[in-house]
Amino acid sequence: MEPSFKSIPDMLRQNAVRFQGRLALKYRKQGRYVTLSYEELYQRALMVARGLKKVGIKPGDRVAILSENRAGWVIADLGILSIGAVVTPIYATNTPEQIEYVLQHSGAKIVFVSSKFQYTKLLKIREAIPGVELVVSFERFLGEHSLPVCTFYQLSEIDEPITADEKQELEADIDRVKPNDLLTLIYTSGTTGVPKGVMLSHNNILTNIEYLSEQSDAVEEEDVLLSFLPLSHILERSVGYYMTLRNGALMAFADSVEKIPENMLEVNPTVIVSVPRLFEKIYHRIYENVHRSSLLKRTLFHWAIEVGKQFIAAKIMHEKAPALLSFKHAIADRIIFSKIRSRFGRRMKLCCCGGAPLDRTLNEFFWAIGIPIFEGYGLTETSPAISFNNAEKVRFGSVGVALKQTEIKIAADGEILVKGPQVMLGYYDNPEATAEVMEDGWFKTGDVGHLDDGFLYITDRKKELIITAGGKNIAPQPIENELKMDKYISSAIIYGDKKPYLVALIVPNMERVVDFARVKHIRYVDLEDLVHHRAVYKLYELRLEEINAKLAQYETIKKFALLPRDFSIDGGELTATMKLRRKVIYEKYKHKIEELYADQSN
Repeated sequence: MEPSFKSIPDMLRQNAVRFQGRLALKYRKQGRYVTLSYEELYQRALMVARGLKKVGIKPGDRVAILSENRAGWVIADLGILSIGAVVTPIYATNTPEQIEYVLQHSGAKIVFVSSKFQYTKLLKIREAIPGVELVVSFERFLGEHSLPVCTFYQLSEIDEPITADEKQELEADIDRVKPNDLLTLIYTSGTTGVPKGVMLSHNNILTNIEYLSEQSDAVEEEDVLLSFLPLSHILERSVGYYMTLRNGALMAFADSVEKIPENMLEVNPTVIVSVPRLFEKIYHRIYENVHRSSLLKRTLFHWAIEVGKQFIAAKIMHEKAPALLSFKHAIADRIIFSKIRSRFGRRMKLCCCGGAPLDRTLNEFFWAIGIPIFEGYGLTETSPAISFNNAEKVRFGSVGVALKQTEIKIAADGEILVKGPQVMLGYYDNPEATAEVMEDGWFKTGDVGHLDDGFLYITDRKKELIITAGGKNIAPQPIENELKMDKYISSAIIYGDKKPYLVALIVPNMERVVDFARVKHIRYVDLEDLVHHRAVYKLYELRLEEINAKLAQYETIKKFALLPRDFSIDGGELTATMKLRRKVIYEKYKHKIEELYADQSN
C-alpha cells in the first residue's frame, strides 16, 4: 500500500490547500504567541528552499540543523526537503566534539543554528569541519570571518514574496523528490559505541505516520499538540511533527521543558508526545501534593484512583462498566480527576509515549484519571513506530500490536525482529554495521521481548542484560522501574554483570527526604550531608526490603549507594531523550560501585 503523499514537501504542498485557513504552528516571539497558517508555513518553506538553491545546495546534499525546538527548525527542515536535500539533525545539547563527528561523517555543507551559543561550538571545531560552507542563524549576531554566517531571514529573503515563476520552479523540485529518496540522516546517541547515521527515506516516514494515524486516531484535525521533546529525536519529529502536519492539527512549541506546566495552561493542548521520564515526574509531583494534603483528601484520592482503575479495567475487558461502578466513577471524576486534569489545560485527551519502557502502574494511573497514555515501541531505525496501543486495543505492560504491513517475530534468543516499510535504508557509509542488524530483510532490534495474542512485550535491551557470576540473566529496566515507583526514589540504576549480586545507585526524592529530616529532627549542612546521614540510609534500607520482597531472590539488590544529585543531560548521565548512559554513569561512579563490592561475602 502506497502512502497518500510522495514526499514530506508534497504533503505540505497538498495540505496548504486542503487545510487552507487552519493554523499549523504556534510559538512564542518577543513574549507573545504568534501563529503560522498552513499556507504561510508552505510559503516560508519555499523561501528557505529558494535561498538554499541560491547558495548552491543541490538534491542529495546534507544540511544540518543544530537548534532547540522552535518554528525555525520546522521551516528549515521543510525548506531543505523541498529541494531534495537531506536533513541531518543535531541535538542542541551536543558537545563540540559530538557535533564534529556528525558534521564530518555526514558531509554537511550548511548548518542552521539557533543562536550564537551554538555557533560558538562550531567555531571551536572550525578546522575539523572544512566542508561546512555557511552557517544560517535563527537569531541575529556577528560571526567570524573564518565561518560565514547569515540570518534565517536573509537566506529566506523574507521581504521578497515568492513569484509565480519561482513557485513553478520550486514545485518542480518538489515533484522530483521520490518516495524512496533519502529524507534524513539521524545519528544514534552512541550509548553503545560510535554514533551511526540512520538513513530514513520519505516513504519510511510517510508510511509510518499514515498507519499510526489510521490505527490510533491520536492526532486529528482539531487537535493541538504541545512540542517539547527534541525535534532531533525521531519520536517527536515523526509523531509530534510530521503526523501533526499530515492530519491538519496545530503544533505549539513549549518555551522549555521547565515551562511545560505553565505552557499547558496557556496553550490548552489535546495531545503530548513524551518519553516516560516526564510522566514519572508528573506522577510523583501529584503524589507529593497528595502527601501534603489532609487525611480526608488523601483518603478520597486513593479511593478515586482505585475506582478509576476498576472502571478502566471493566471498559477494556467488557467495553462497558457496571452501573454502580459507573456511578462511583462519575463522582470520582467530578471531585478528584477533573481537578488533576485541569493542570494539563482544559482539553487534554491523551498522551503518546515511547523511547523507553513505561511502568505499568504509572500507565494505569493516567488512564484512571482520564488521560490515557498510548504506549508504543520503535527505534530510530524503524521511523520509529513498530507497534502501538490505542483506545480500541490496549494491554497495560505491553507496547501494543504491530502496525499495518509490519511483521514481528521473536528469535531463538528472545530478540525482537521486525520487517516492514518503516525499516531504514541502512547506516550511512557503514555497510558492516548495516549487515550486522539486517538478516534476510529482518531488522534485529537489539531488544528482548515476547508476543502474547498479538501484543508485544519488551523485556530489556539485549546488550544491557546483566549476567551475574552465578549465570543468571537479569533485565535491569523492570527492576529500575520498580525502584523509581517508590515515593522516596527519584532515579536508580543497577549493576551486577559478572558479579555475585546486584547493587544500585539511588537518587533520593529530595522533597521526601527533607520532610523525613524535619520530622526526625535531623540536623544537616546541605543535601549531600543529608543523604549520607545514618537515619536516611536506614530509611532506604527499609524501602529496599519492601521492593526486594517483590523480586526473585537472584534479582534482589544487596547493597546500594545514595547520590545527592539526579542524573542529567548536562552531567552526561542522560541522553537528550532521557535514557541512562550506563557506561558514563559507571565511569563517573565507579569508585562507589567498587566499594559496594569491596566485601563480597554477602
